[in-house]
Amino acid sequence: MITKNDVAKVFDTVLSIPGMSEPVKIDLKISRKNVLLLSHLITMGLDSKKEDSMLLDSISSDSRQDLKSISEECLIKAGLVELNEKLSVLSDSAKL
Repeated sequence: MITKNDVAKVFDTVLSIPGMSEPVKIDLKISRKNVLLLSHLITMGLDSKKEDSMLLDSISSDSRQDLKSISEECLIKAGLVELNEKLSVLSDSAKL
């Protein structure tokens, strides 16, 4: 049976493969709705508890910051920064 430690080692190995840190250009055209959803999913994933995902647990703080930056850049390009902030406030107030 495979253990959590074994899975963590596999993820670490995959993320350490030569070339994995090299930037790639992605020409992506998606709807504003999907930009908003993608940004929300990135934020939720990065805010999740470490034990929820072994892959997210194995990434560095630099990689986490890169993902946050990608999310912010997508929101800026789609013109959805203000809407996203207002939806976050609304969502946070519903949790209370």
